[in-house]
Amino acid sequence: MDTQQIAKFVMVLGVSVFVLGGALWLFGRVGLPLGRLPGDFRIQLGSFTCVFPLASSIILSILLTIALNLLARWLNK
Repeated sequence: MDTQQIAKFVMVLGVSVFVLGGALWLFGRVGLPLGRLPGDFRIQLGSFTCVFPLASSIILSILLTIALNLLARWLNK
């Protein structure tokens, strides 16, 4: 791998992280309750809390899969 390919990869990765952060911020502002959806499990026993966000994980996985597929198609013109 030459340095131009590495630089392109790092720039795409940085933009992807920026877009993901913006999307999460926007979801919070809009009121999408990630981590509090039906299907997200929360167990509280005294001072012990265990959170397993199953529904939120599935939604984020689907959105990231779509975004990464679109990005891969765009980069392989």
